[in-house]
Amino acid sequence: MALLKEFKEFAMRGNVIDMAVGVVIGAAFGKIISSLVDDIIMPLVGVVTGGINFTDYKFVIQQAVIDGQTQEIIKPEVTMNWGSWVQTVVDFLIVAFCIFIAIKGINQLKRKQEEAPAPAPAPEPTKEEVLLTEIRDLLKERK
Repeated sequence: MALLKEFKEFAMRGNVIDMAVGVVIGAAFGKIISSLVDDIIMPLVGVVTGGINFTDYKFVIQQAVIDGQTQEIIKPEVTMNWGSWVQTVVDFLIVAFCIFIAIKGINQLKRKQEEAPAPAPAPEPTKEEVLLTEIRDLLKERK
């Protein structure tokens, strides 16, 4: 029973919930960035490079073995898909850049908040308040 109580306290702690929200938002952000790379940036890169689709590039290490009569694949080819790796690296760089821009924006907002003028100091006490404070202190000393 104590273990369940401790787990409940752990799971309901603010940091765990914040982390869960961050993971969900991060996954959605990752999908957006992947779509940006796959659907917008890589086609443009393909046009610039003459219609090249990086995900199709691979090194064939071992050719597929195909049955001559039925044309069935007996053993699939073994490939090193370097084009997919290039795609993943570009995807990572774009995600990292987007996160950098987001963090930079957040830091600028924080700096603006820190640079905000401090509230005006409390006004100086009036002569009457100073006199009353002195009288109060004198009465405290008598007791």
